Amino acid sequence: MGYRCIQCGFPIKTLYLQYSPGNIRLMKCENCKAVADEYIECEITIIIIDLILHKPKAYRHLLYNVINQETLKFQGLLWKLAAIFLLFDAYRYLILESSKSKSSSSMSYSSLVSMCCKMMMDVFFGNFIFLLTFFFMVKIFLHISLSVSRCNGILLGLLISCYFKIFLIAMMVWEFPSSVMFIIELFCLSSNAVALKVMTESSMSQCVWTCFSAYAIKFVFIQAHELMLLWKFMQGWNQIPFTLSLKSTFI
Repeated sequence: MGYRCIQCGFPIKTLYLQYSPGNIRLMKCENCKAVADEYIECEITIIIIDLILHKPKAYRHLLYNVINQETLKFQGLLWKLAAIFLLFDAYRYLILESSKSKSSSSMSYSSLVSMCCKMMMDVFFGNFIFLLTFFFMVKIFLHISLSVSRCNGILLGLLISCYFKIFLIAMMVWEFPSSVMFIIELFCLSSNAVALKVMTESSMSQCVWTCFSAYAIKFVFIQAHELMLLWKFMQGWNQIPFTLSLKSTFI
């Protein structure tokens, strides 16, 4: 991914010319004749505000002109962001489980093992299903050919656009209702859609449906797995009185 104009997304060779330290001239886009990247001279606070406001030009600045495959150690950054994403997702699951079992002060060993297994299923397999559905929808619904470098670029944009998960850190300090999780996930979905629109140049409605389908399939998969575990547990629990009655008859 090379540099892009943040206004129209047209590829450009360089963003600015530096005559001396602190003396630069911003380049103009050959396509729209506007300044290619005005965020170079802006404070980071303005960029963060525009990212929260879901402005596509702020996403182009971040995904193309700041994080560039040609100038950064791309694979290392991708692995670090994936690890941070999974940690935030695991913390989200722990918060939800702690809110469900708030009444019970102590936790048995079996329930702890069960919670860890569910967390592994939610974090790893749930996100695997999410990515599988996401890239399937990108290929089929958006009609985009996916190479390895293209998949890595879209995956990086997807991970970066989940920056709203950082607000989970606030739940370590202040107590919020579990409905805040839904709001954070909703913001992540909308941010993913904007990032996908910027990186694929597709329509916003198509990107929203692509991201929504991936989130919906992940939710259905996790709920179906939890229902399956509950059904197996109830089936095993129902067999206990039957075995006890058999023992009493033989005795």
